[in-house]
Amino acid sequence: MEKPRQVVRKFLARPQHEGAGAVVRRSIGRFELRYFDPFLVLDEFSVSAPAGFPDHPHRGFETVTYMLEGAVTHEDFEGHRGTIKAGDVQWMTAGRGIVHSEMPAGPGTSKGLQLWVNLSSSNKMVEPGYQEIQSKDIASTSSDGVTVRVIAGDAMGARSPVRTRTPTMYLDFTVRPRAAVRQPVDASWNAFAYVLEGEGVFGSDRCGAPPVGAHHLLLLGQGDVLEAWNKSDTRPLRFLLIAGEPIGEPVAQLGPFVMNTEEEIDMTVDDFERYANGFEKARHWKSQAMVALGLEE
Repeated sequence: MEKPRQVVRKFLARPQHEGAGAVVRRSIGRFELRYFDPFLVLDEFSVSAPAGFPDHPHRGFETVTYMLEGAVTHEDFEGHRGTIKAGDVQWMTAGRGIVHSEMPAGPGTSKGLQLWVNLSSSNKMVEPGYQEIQSKDIASTSSDGVTVRVIAGDAMGARSPVRTRTPTMYLDFTVRPRAAVRQPVDASWNAFAYVLEGEGVFGSDRCGAPPVGAHHLLLLGQGDVLEAWNKSDTRPLRFLLIAGEPIGEPVAQLGPFVMNTEEEIDMTVDDFERYANGFEKARHWKSQAMVALGLEE
């Protein structure tokens, strides 16, 4: 028999400053929830030029950037450059090392989400790479008042082409007033929901549980299906359902570096400072954004 997942913890993601003048609502990666295997960070970000996320390194995990409004220009020391626009997804494997910048493109405020997905010890030192999908190419389907965009995994007969080194499901649901969602989730995976717009009742008795509003992260307990209801008569509910297979390995983290041991973190810092073992191209590289800001020295 199917077992619905219940909400076991709930967090309101409060604004904090990150990068150079950017504001993020961090839910995973805060002191209340340092790690939810395999997820390291979930940020809902809002940034307007000249603020942003200038040149910075990563090693040992993947970043998933999903734009909601506006656009962000991404550059890295391998010469990769592009603009992630509203509705687009960039799934970046940092692997053994990348240095990049993420800065707003054009006027106005750019908003989106960035998820950090941990990599197993066998994948932490793979070569960096990208999977980029424009909004028009994201798998999407609708039925019975529910629309889903499939960033990773599958739902309602739609499947994403994204390859996930750490098995991951990433779904963006929009639920019309008085409609409901019933989505299977692998029983062995960790799962959470994050509310973007409106209010919804998740994983509980739909008659007795209070609705949950925007910017809340809901950790889901054991089970193999998520149930969610939009009880509003007028407002749609939009939320993310994200799940992943736990890695079950030790985590050692120093800012943008995530390895398995403190010794590996020390080696990573040394590699970055010496421009070695994956960071060689960082020695002479500055992003165009840094140069434009006069920060190239």
